[in-house]
Amino acid sequence: MALKRITKYGWMALGLLFFSAHAFSQLSPGDLSKAHAPLEGLNNCTKCHVLGQKETTANCLKCHTEIQQLIDKKQGYHASTDVKGKNCAECHGEHFGRDFKIAPLNQTTFDHNLAGFQLEGKHSRLNCRDCHKPELIVNHISQKKGKTWLGLGSECLSCHTNYHQNTLSDNCLGCHDQNAFRPAPGFNHAETPYPLIGQHQTVDCVGCHKVTTRNSQKFQQFAGIQFSNCTDCHQDVHDNKFGPDCRKCHNEFSFNTLNANHSFDHDQTNYPLSGKHKELDCKACHQNSLTQPLKYQQCNNCHPDYHQNQFAQDGVSPDCAECHAVTGFSPSTFTLEKHQQTSFPLEGAHMATPCFECHRQNDTWDFSNKGTNCTHCHENFHEDALPEKYGSQNDCNYCHSVNSWSEIAFNHSLTHFELKDRHLQVSCSDCHFSSGAEGTLVQKFSGLESACESCHADVHFRQFAQNNQTECERCHSAQSWSAENFNHDTARFKLEGEHAKLDCQSCHKPTEGLTPNYIVYKFEDISCASCH
Repeated sequence: MALKRITKYGWMALGLLFFSAHAFSQLSPGDLSKAHAPLEGLNNCTKCHVLGQKETTANCLKCHTEIQQLIDKKQGYHASTDVKGKNCAECHGEHFGRDFKIAPLNQTTFDHNLAGFQLEGKHSRLNCRDCHKPELIVNHISQKKGKTWLGLGSECLSCHTNYHQNTLSDNCLGCHDQNAFRPAPGFNHAETPYPLIGQHQTVDCVGCHKVTTRNSQKFQQFAGIQFSNCTDCHQDVHDNKFGPDCRKCHNEFSFNTLNANHSFDHDQTNYPLSGKHKELDCKACHQNSLTQPLKYQQCNNCHPDYHQNQFAQDGVSPDCAECHAVTGFSPSTFTLEKHQQTSFPLEGAHMATPCFECHRQNDTWDFSNKGTNCTHCHENFHEDALPEKYGSQNDCNYCHSVNSWSEIAFNHSLTHFELKDRHLQVSCSDCHFSSGAEGTLVQKFSGLESACESCHADVHFRQFAQNNQTECERCHSAQSWSAENFNHDTARFKLEGEHAKLDCQSCHKPTEGLTPNYIVYKFEDISCASCH
């Protein structure tokens, strides 16, 4: 309103200049502003004023062509509804002195929407001169740069550097908005020739669109990216061993998840699958990544050493394949021929003994070196009963054979009692084993007497004892129990005549009324009357 009043009074003063008395016809209503100072003087009045008219807008626009051009294009503030139809003098007064601001602007209350460029996002938080600065003014004469609010383009690239360096469209708003350059909310990758699916949707843009330097400026390539093959972006970890089409096995959702109908041929790798390996899921071996190289030269590259280095030599264990096959861990392929090459070749009954009898204890296989002595596997049945001179207590081979435990090859002649005749047919236990208390078994191999009665009962109840000892050999032999060595002619009663024809039982009869009952062979009285 103050401006309008000033303008009103200005026109009144101008009217007085031309139509009043001659005393005022030579006087100006006031000094021009600095911008119009070169037009000072009566000779220049008509450059702005039309004689007889108050309106000067036409002359203003003849000089301020940049505004005329914007009005013609219906652009900018002067083409807005707030200004359209107004005279220039209604807003821009003159003749109020050199320091008078012809184009006053309240930066706080100015409605930028009227200028044809709505401030949004970050633009709404900028100071006016952040954008309205000389280097960005393109449509104004150079001497006015920095003194005007005009001359800015409304296109993004009129203020901002072309980050894409003309590789994309100049229509920045097709992808970006005024909130931030990143992200680009208007961009939809699904509308490009390469829609993103699966894990590609989670990848940061720079993962595919690398940031480099071009023309000494930071540059990110979006156009011209090759995408016909996976290897355009991804390294072929298989070195083209399976061909260039990764999609035969893989998909965009997970590299580690193979397609349900994939036709991956493991035989094309350096480790063709066979046996049980064919039944395994890929992740059973490729636990971390399907592409991570695996060691496969030895079984223990994947399988733990079940035997815990029992077969290690110089700290190195042999490969499992020496005893096992991929068709199954059991049965073992360790043959009898291989066992014969060990420190314990199998002989006799050992050849018919199953492996678990010796090598499996408490449900655990044990193939450690058990030693070669019998007692390393077998219990020492005799304990300390055997004399040391007849062989080591831990070496059963001195008496027994690997063919059978009952097959005994002990040389009894080495003792003080050589076995002969019927004694050769007697079992060792008949002489050397006896029953102890509470059904225990008592063994005795040393300190045995050689007298017959030390083993055999004296059925004659010491009738033939001499010096408190009965010598059975006087009548009997080891070949037969019959008294084949007895000669009646050497006895006290020599058989003669009819006596020689009698059976033994005719004279030697059992005792009567005695317990135990036995046959009497020795008589105190050998007279005829004792029998007849």
